[in-house]
Amino acid sequence: MVDLEDRGLPTVFVSTVEFIDGADAQARALGTTPSAVYVEHPIQDRTDDEMRTIADKAVDEIVSRIVLN
Repeated sequence: MVDLEDRGLPTVFVSTVEFIDGADAQARALGTTPSAVYVEHPIQDRTDDEMRTIADKAVDEIVSRIVLN
């Protein structure tokens, strides 16, 4: 992500809320502040319909962060 941002390409990563602390620690270690969107946890073993619902809830925020970055 850092490389893409350095090239002028806006980025955002998507993860579940379970990994907020880990993502923050990794960002600090890399010296960056990435744009992140966190969705509900867990996603493993979700049905296709459940995954679509999760994606539908997150898509507007993801797109806005990419466009407004």
